[in-house]
Amino acid sequence: MKAIGFVETGPIGRPDSLIEHELPDPVASGRDLLVRVAAVSVNPVDTKVRGGSPGTVGDFKVIGWDAAGTVEAVGPDVTLFRPGDRVFYAGSIIRPGSNAELQLVDERIVGPAPQSLGDAEAAALPLTALTAWEMLFDRLDVNRPVPRDNRMLLVVGGAGGVGSVAIQIAKRIASMTVIATASRPETVEWAGAMGADHVIDHSKPLAAEVAALGTGAPGFVFSTTSTDRHFDQILELIAPQGRLGVISGIGAANHPDGFSGKSITLCYELMYTRSLHGTDDMIEQHRILSEVSRLVDAGVLKTTLKTNLGTISAVNLREAHRMLESGKTIGKVVLEGW
Repeated sequence: MKAIGFVETGPIGRPDSLIEHELPDPVASGRDLLVRVAAVSVNPVDTKVRGGSPGTVGDFKVIGWDAAGTVEAVGPDVTLFRPGDRVFYAGSIIRPGSNAELQLVDERIVGPAPQSLGDAEAAALPLTALTAWEMLFDRLDVNRPVPRDNRMLLVVGGAGGVGSVAIQIAKRIASMTVIATASRPETVEWAGAMGADHVIDHSKPLAAEVAALGTGAPGFVFSTTSTDRHFDQILELIAPQGRLGVISGIGAANHPDGFSGKSITLCYELMYTRSLHGTDDMIEQHRILSEVSRLVDAGVLKTTLKTNLGTISAVNLREAHRMLESGKTIGKVVLEGW
């Protein structure tokens, strides 16, 4: 099979940063599905793994953590799918990725692809939908009210892939008031289209921006990016006993103990935790993706596909990586077909 990956980590500008390579076709065993990949989307984790520590050399590594495709074969212990089923998934960080014609993936982290979406539209959703869903319901527990909160969520980075889905889930499923941050006209428009009730400018002090809305202090904050830069502002604006969720850590933020005065809960979310550690509840990701698929087909959620670069190739994947590293992307960047 054809696969795209790298041997040595380094900047995307190098001609060998992503290269095409022929690998043996994998064989399904256990609870694995063998999926013929039809479309992939590109995420920040792809760029981080590929960039890595400069000059790190190893075996040929296939990355890619988002795909839609068709099941070609199943392992002997599979019960959820059969050959011919159309699926979507984000995969496991410790297994070969989706930038290949064929991929093995555990059925417990796979969902049936939405029938109403094409492959590219479906591939835009798994990683971001899982991250947003797990953060809102498993980590922040938004269905458990915060005292004095009016069921309000602030999403920092509302036009990104995760933010785009988080806005939709919070608004349309959890029935929350959603404040999103964005700073460019096109990202402000996108966050509003995703369903945000208010869009504020994260290039300005967030606490003042929230206060100007007159809505009161949000009890929940989901920071998808630049948490260290906004950390002090989040501390100021969040309601007492509120909950802060982060996916990129708090970086160089100073004095996190400042949250103690308000008894703020700090929650981390890593979508790969269940598959990385083989947790007993791994199948939750199958259930989440199945529900996301149902909600898409019901018209409740919509794809966050923004840019389709066309054929899955080393050249186009390099362009997708460049776009993500520029920090100017909106929604999801997707590639389709080999």
